[in-house]
Amino acid sequence: MGTSLCLKYFNESLIKIQDCSVKTLYFCGMTNDKNRALKIAELLLQVKAVKLQPDAPFTWASGWKSPIYCDNRITLSHPSVRTHIRQKLVALITEKFGNPDVIVGVATGAIAIGALVAQEMGLPFIYVRSAAKGHGRKNLIEGHYEKGQKAVVIEDLISTGGSSLKAVESLRESGIEVKGLAAIFTYGFSESEDRFNKAECPYSTLTDYTTLLEKALDSNYIKEQNLHLLREWSREPSKWLNS
Repeated sequence: MGTSLCLKYFNESLIKIQDCSVKTLYFCGMTNDKNRALKIAELLLQVKAVKLQPDAPFTWASGWKSPIYCDNRITLSHPSVRTHIRQKLVALITEKFGNPDVIVGVATGAIAIGALVAQEMGLPFIYVRSAAKGHGRKNLIEGHYEKGQKAVVIEDLISTGGSSLKAVESLRESGIEVKGLAAIFTYGFSESEDRFNKAECPYSTLTDYTTLLEKALDSNYIKEQNLHLLREWSREPSKWLNS
């Protein structure tokens, strides 16, 4: 009788411990997302892939004035940084989209990082051009693929979402099922949110503009008085200093 009671209490305690472990792991998973975003933001600032200049704005190709310039291809020149980004993208893809049949890079910025992700996952890699080649085979999609394959698209960054979704559309028209898109960074524009929703294309990123500002302020990259200007830009980038 004593042995049975001990066994009963042991089993009940074990269940409680298991329940507690599950909750703890779940909480840590949520925390890790924020930690991951802050770490990626830190690395982008560290290698100068991202520059914040609210007092000396950049001019984008679109003509927009912007306090930020992002070129994530710079991360490729830093082995430890590109490795970290590759590993986190693989984890993000697995978490959000499961196991695709093929990884797709969007030309030109995401070709290299997309190939690194595909290598890490042991998957085929293809990439999508902004327009078909004007010579040779005149391909729009480069690499071998088959209709019906499930793909995850890789982007280095998302601004308005136009070029990303153009690639998604090209893939769908070619018979490839796009499970979603994973990117290193997003500006978080409402325009891009609307476009992705309309295209019914889920996406997820390692970090974003809001987190970048948080990390930049914490590391004294920017000053408190710059925050209002930087946040104002992200709300209406096309009108910021352009009116």
